[in-house]
Amino acid sequence: MSAPTLQKGLNAFAEQIDAPIASFFSSCVHCGMCADACLFYTETGNPKYTPIHKLEPLRRFWKQEYTLMGRLKKALGLSKAISDEELEEWKELLYNSCTLCGRCSMVCPVGNDLAYMIRKTREGMAASGHAPIDLVGASNRSVTIGSPMGVRLPALQAQSRKAAKETGLDIPFDQVGAEYLILLSSMEIMNYPEYLQAIAKIFKQAGKTWTLASDAFEATNSGIQIGVSDIARELVSRVVNAAEKLQVKTVISPECGHAYTAIRWDAPNLMGRKLGFKVRHILEVLEDFRQSGLLKTEGLEESKITFHDPCQIARRGGVIDEPRHLLNLVSNNFVEMNDHGKMNWCCGAGGGVSANEEAHEIKIKVFNRKVTQLKELKVDTLVTACANCRIQLEEGLEEYQIDLPVVGLTEMIAEHLVETK
Repeated sequence: MSAPTLQKGLNAFAEQIDAPIASFFSSCVHCGMCADACLFYTETGNPKYTPIHKLEPLRRFWKQEYTLMGRLKKALGLSKAISDEELEEWKELLYNSCTLCGRCSMVCPVGNDLAYMIRKTREGMAASGHAPIDLVGASNRSVTIGSPMGVRLPALQAQSRKAAKETGLDIPFDQVGAEYLILLSSMEIMNYPEYLQAIAKIFKQAGKTWTLASDAFEATNSGIQIGVSDIARELVSRVVNAAEKLQVKTVISPECGHAYTAIRWDAPNLMGRKLGFKVRHILEVLEDFRQSGLLKTEGLEESKITFHDPCQIARRGGVIDEPRHLLNLVSNNFVEMNDHGKMNWCCGAGGGVSANEEAHEIKIKVFNRKVTQLKELKVDTLVTACANCRIQLEEGLEEYQIDLPVVGLTEMIAEHLVETK
């Protein structure tokens, strides 16, 4: 790695040192409580996976550049300079073994948001050329094609025609004045087309108008995952521009965790202005429909089911009660995991880990934490509300030879709708 490239990374570190970062590093008491909250530590026992340790490059940069003692030690040659070799070593810790789930932030006794800090550190890693090649590829595809998985509009149109045939309902595109703009993730388009069918059925029964946007159907934001704000801003702006052009009242994030984070929480900051529409997760909208009497369902799931809370939706987004109200609408045998809601354990694949082949081995290893949770319950069905989680759950259960179906909550609701003529 050339010196100019390293300097780009250090410059990016400097841009990320804001008041919260300085406050967090100043207040850390080195208690190590974040370790026991991180499944990468609990399932490996390796202290290098302690969340605060993953931040060492940024911490040292902050100390050397922004504290009196640090600057003095740097001037006297008493502190180690950050090198390319060190950043390459830390790539595993910042990308392969962190999903940005935020569970460590929940237990910090002084309130440090470690997930926020790791997201900031990734800016320097990406700028210095130390991001995983798979995330670089996904980000490039997002910018040039519009999808991290390379899904183009014709693929969505083909799935839409199939959904229309299966449901007998129209799948609208580019409808000006629709109440809702529906976003999808590539995973839903390619792996779970039943989600789009469920949307069509539910919104038909609720009597609500909705649309897809030909030029902004992808919700996944690779810029957030890799740590490049310019890419994140470009991808968000496409959705914002499409929503405003179509004059929708609400943009609905799909069953995808980081997509929700990007458009709901990051978009206004990235755009530098207030959005001209509401942003809701699909579960929030379904709960609105339920409370308004617009969800008419029949029958109950008799099998024993539990719910996996996606980290970005529940812990980082606060959508916790909504899925439980919806599950109780269609099930009489719903049970909670021992750790659930805001303290649920991550599936192990968020934050770009699922798109990073280098992380495959460890993401399967740490899935043991979810296996432990499920074995305690002995359930018949696992429900979730994130396509990324769903893929990891299916893959992990297969790897651990556990026969347990995984379904999306939106499609489960659709299966119980009272048929309308």
